[in-house]
Amino acid sequence: MSDATSLSPSAPPPSPASPDAAAIPTADLEVGGFVPMSTVDWPDQLVAVVFVQGCPWRCHYCHNPALQPRGDHHPQVWQRVLQTLQVRRGLLDGVVFSGGEPTLDRALIPAIQQVRDMGFRVGLHTAGLYPDRLAECLPLVDWVALDIKTEFEDYKAVTAVPRSGDPVRTSLSLVLNSGKPCEFRTTWHPDLISDAALLRLARHLKVLGARQWVLQPYRPTPATQAGLGSVIRTPPDELVAQLRRVGPAVWVR
Repeated sequence: MSDATSLSPSAPPPSPASPDAAAIPTADLEVGGFVPMSTVDWPDQLVAVVFVQGCPWRCHYCHNPALQPRGDHHPQVWQRVLQTLQVRRGLLDGVVFSGGEPTLDRALIPAIQQVRDMGFRVGLHTAGLYPDRLAECLPLVDWVALDIKTEFEDYKAVTAVPRSGDPVRTSLSLVLNSGKPCEFRTTWHPDLISDAALLRLARHLKVLGARQWVLQPYRPTPATQAGLGSVIRTPPDELVAQLRRVGPAVWVR
């Protein structure tokens, strides 16, 4: 996944708020970063990536911790993104909404619609925190990448939030039942998910009908090195082979 390139001024971080279901007429997305061109955020597609600000989880290996807090909102940033996308029509295959957690923002759905109206295909990166909003998004997106961090009962060990696996269980079912092209992603670090747990997760995903599963090596950042180390941790070949025998198609990326 790309690193977020900030477009908005820094701001004091209030506590993240849960999204509400209120409909809003126009997109007013809180943008925390923007990458105008990426080849790695949607397989085989050339895309722009919009990073939505805010996530209530505090995953120990978070790659973009600056996107966790919600901040002062600057609506003009989304308008600048739209202006950039306008001049890239015909050059890009699509736009990916990432984060943070994009489904936290109640402006996500109208923002997706605006992008679709410009002729772009739409991809979504989500950790599945808000199944209700994800259900609204799914008819509008062309591809979904859903993080599956560990076994649902053990999510707190990764996210530092109790019972955080419960909504992800629902989101997984929503994505699989939608019929949308999708992939599931798990970041591997031996201190956060054991080999046994990973094998159980592989079996479970296969039973549910998952076809594409990506293992992401732990990649240290200044914010994560103190707790998880400063060395890239890649799943061993033997473990990957075991996972391929019992689970869906597994890729290390």
